[in-house]
Amino acid sequence: KHTVKVNGHDTSIFIEQEFCIELKNIRKGQKKSISRIVSNVDKNKKTQNLSSAIRLYLLNHLKNT
Repeated sequence: KHTVKVNGHDTSIFIEQEFCIELKNIRKGQKKSISRIVSNVDKNKKTQNLSSAIRLYLLNHLKNT
């Protein structure tokens, strides 16, 4: 369980440690905060579940790099 700010609100996300590590790697590469990345995922998600949307975002990001 990790807590991040999503659109200015504290939100708990339930993602495995490996996904969290990849999210941090993307943060470094894009020079954006995790909160900003997750807020963008939340805004564009096609599922109700934010944790699932983050996993899909990470999968797509890794496939495209």
